[in-house]
Amino acid sequence: MPEFLPFRGLRYTGGGVLDSVTAPPYDVIDQDQHRALASRDQFNAVRLILPEADESNPNPYSVAAGLLSDWSADAVLTLDDTPAFYVYRMSFTERHGKARTTTGVLGALSLPEHIGTGEVLPHERTLPKAKSDRLEILRTTRANLDPIWGLCTAVGLTDSLNAATKSAPLAECTDEFNVHHALWALTDPTGVEAVKDTLAAGPLVLADGHHRFETALAYRSEQGSTDQGSDAILCFVVELAEKELVVHAIHRLLSEVPRNFLDLVAKTFEVRDSGPHTKEGIATLHDSVGIEDAIGLVLPDRLFLLVPAANALDEACKSLPESLHNVASAHFETLIRPLLGEAALTYRNDAEDCAEIVANGGAAAAIILAPVSVATIRDAGQAGVRMPEKTTFFWPKPRTGMVFRLLDSPS
Repeated sequence: MPEFLPFRGLRYTGGGVLDSVTAPPYDVIDQDQHRALASRDQFNAVRLILPEADESNPNPYSVAAGLLSDWSADAVLTLDDTPAFYVYRMSFTERHGKARTTTGVLGALSLPEHIGTGEVLPHERTLPKAKSDRLEILRTTRANLDPIWGLCTAVGLTDSLNAATKSAPLAECTDEFNVHHALWALTDPTGVEAVKDTLAAGPLVLADGHHRFETALAYRSEQGSTDQGSDAILCFVVELAEKELVVHAIHRLLSEVPRNFLDLVAKTFEVRDSGPHTKEGIATLHDSVGIEDAIGLVLPDRLFLLVPAANALDEACKSLPESLHNVASAHFETLIRPLLGEAALTYRNDAEDCAEIVANGGAAAAIILAPVSVATIRDAGQAGVRMPEKTTFFWPKPRTGMVFRLLDSPS
């Protein structure tokens, strides 16, 4: 894979418990949550990743740069003395009550020439999205404020990180989902080389942060070859293994559906009535889509389980790479999307949220999909196949503010 190097992290001075100053990734924060985070602490990281203009400065991006500079000058943030890999562990409870951990490592990932070249493999297509916002943040702050997420295809990364977690963490926090986040610095030369060697053994599958990755490539091109700091990006790397990953589906909200939608669907699916639209019914439907290899349909007053007919599914799979044959978003894209005409799609990873939006009239219907298995992600990544956009939601998410990377940090 491309070079993966330690860096001198910029962190909240003193570390410790950082509940009040950390934030979720920028792209999952709505306006209400932004206000709550900003009011929680004047130094909350949301002020950097989603800056707001003020009376003295109408440019929000220069506001972010000013805050980063001021917080560093005032010792709110301090640059670590020694380059390190930062071991990052998230401890949490799954939806059905099982205790889990995800352990990965933060480092500076060298950028390839272009996305999809070298050994950084994007794992799903991306929707068109303005990248100017993240580009302006990068231009003004010269910092990676939150990491992208990569999956290591080589075996043994977790084992090489565990020794670092035996001591007390440098920083920790507990988020709004009761996920505990902890950070350690790995500076021991033997441990550092073990991480490098493990990651060098195979390609890296880009799991989350495709747009930030593309933005970093654009900024590097803009800056030119003499700007060494822009030639890498902060990346959180986790072993591509079942024990380390929890993958949720991303569901579809439909702006409209044809009046005869159920009749159209019945040509390629067995349509099973799953009862009235209730909270309990949604939970059952959510579980059933994975058990039955089916798709859930949420209407304002009724729920349905759509089980694809074997012949229709076989025909649909002829147009798909083999590694996508068991991917529910590909089944939706092939068998259902053509029936929807000009209906607009929006995306949510929480089935209950989708159901509530439909019940309140915010969408005509919701499509509930089954999550993709880790084995399927591995197969698709190794085959160089991209899944449909908005297929996977890796959970939980690393917390913004545990450590930042300055592009101009001295080595």
